Amino acid sequence: MFGTCERKTVRTVLANVDQSSQEGGAAVKAKGPQFIRFLKPIIEVLRESGGSGTSSEVTDKVIERLNIPDDEQSVILKSGQSRVYNQVHWARMYLVSGGILDSSKRGVWTLTEEGNKADLGTFDSLVFFKTVAKRYAKKKKAEASQDDESTDEPSGETDGEYKTDLLEVIKSLPPAGFERLCQRLLRENGFEQVTVTGKSGDGGIDGVGILQVNKFVSFTVLFQCKRYQGSVTPSHVRDFRGAMEGRADKGIIITTGVFTVEAKKEARRDGAKPIKLVNGDDLVELFESLELGVKPRITYDVDDAFFDEYRE
Repeated sequence: MFGTCERKTVRTVLANVDQSSQEGGAAVKAKGPQFIRFLKPIIEVLRESGGSGTSSEVTDKVIERLNIPDDEQSVILKSGQSRVYNQVHWARMYLVSGGILDSSKRGVWTLTEEGNKADLGTFDSLVFFKTVAKRYAKKKKAEASQDDESTDEPSGETDGEYKTDLLEVIKSLPPAGFERLCQRLLRENGFEQVTVTGKSGDGGIDGVGILQVNKFVSFTVLFQCKRYQGSVTPSHVRDFRGAMEGRADKGIIITTGVFTVEAKKEARRDGAKPIKLVNGDDLVELFESLELGVKPRITYDVDDAFFDEYRE
C-alpha cells in the first residue's frame, strides 16, 4: 500500500534535499532524502533475481542487504505503513520514472532494458534523484499550463487514500471485534469450524479453524490476531509457535502492522512448523478481493477520438 508515498509531491521531496535526519540517535547531514539509499540496492537485487521479483521479495532483500535494524523497521508512519517500506517504494517510484523499472502495478518489479544496461559502478543515487525529480516537476508544470481545469479532477496520487482509511477503521476496533473480523475473513477464504477462543493466557492463540484441502485431506490451523501499530518481531513468532506445540501443525498471525525481515525468516525457518504471516497491506487486499467493508466504484474517461467521425 503506497498511499503516503504516492500522495507526497516531488516539490516536497526536493525541498528536503539538504535535510538533517536522525539515524541511530545521531544527527546526520543528509545528502538527499533518505529513500535514495535504496535506489542502487533495488537494481542489484533485481539483477541477482533474474531481472524481476515480487514487491515483498525485493523489499525484504534490500532491507537485508543494507542491514536495516529491527528498531528502524518498527518505525510506523501515521498511515500505518513502515517508514522503511515506504522509503523503498518511494525509491521504486523514482526508478520507474527514470526508466530503470517498468511501471507494472501487479506487484512484480521488473528491470527495463535500460535498467539491465545501467552501469552501477558509476551510478550516483543523488544525481539520479535530482534528474528524475526535476524532469517530473517540469512535466507537471507543462501539463498544468496546458489545462488549468485539470486540477479539478481527482489525482491518481490519492486513489489509494481509502486503503489508509480502511486500515485505520480496522485498528480502531476493540480486540474482540478484530478477532471476530479475522474469523469472518478466514471463513470467507475457505476455513470451516472457525472458533475464536477469547481466552487470556493461552500463549497467544486467539482461535482455531479447519482448512479442507479436498475430501481426504484437511488440517487444523491456529491463528493469532494482533491489532498492532508497530512491527511484529521474531520473538512474537517464536512464542506463537511454542503455543502451537502439540495442538496444530500450521499457524497464521494476522496483524494490522508489519513484520520485520527477521520475523519473516523465523516464520519459514527450516525444520520448524510453518507460520503464515498476514500484514496490514495483505488485510486491505483481502477486503478488496472479497469486497468486504469497501464499496467498489467505477469511473469513466471520455474517449474523445470516438466522436471524431461525427464531427464532419
